[in-house]
Amino acid sequence: MIKRLTSSHIPKAVGSYSAASLVGKLIFTSGQLPINAESGTIDKGTIEWQVEQSLKNIKAILEDNESSMSHIIKTTVYLSDINDFAAFNKVYQSFFDGNFPARTAFQVGALPMGALVEIEAIAEVIE
Repeated sequence: MIKRLTSSHIPKAVGSYSAASLVGKLIFTSGQLPINAESGTIDKGTIEWQVEQSLKNIKAILEDNESSMSHIIKTTVYLSDINDFAAFNKVYQSFFDGNFPARTAFQVGALPMGALVEIEAIAEVIE
């Protein structure tokens, strides 16, 4: 059975998709753009701010649906410029306790709303 998930702490979807899906004991988030939930926009242009906002959106989805950042199994990261990887990684690692999930990161041609980053995650539900 598939259950569609959301969070009142994230922005509304910019397309026809759910914030996340629950399948068994796994949560699959949609790619999270660095959209501020209050303004509905990408507020700052720095890669650091955008990574932090994208991860805050993932954290909200997980915490509102019986999971957490420490229960992430894998992330996929889409960067508009691979040269931002070092700056991305510095912010990314601050969201974890050193026990990092598996990760794939690569450069893409463009992201919605001119974003510099988009991050999706797979996490387990806390038992």
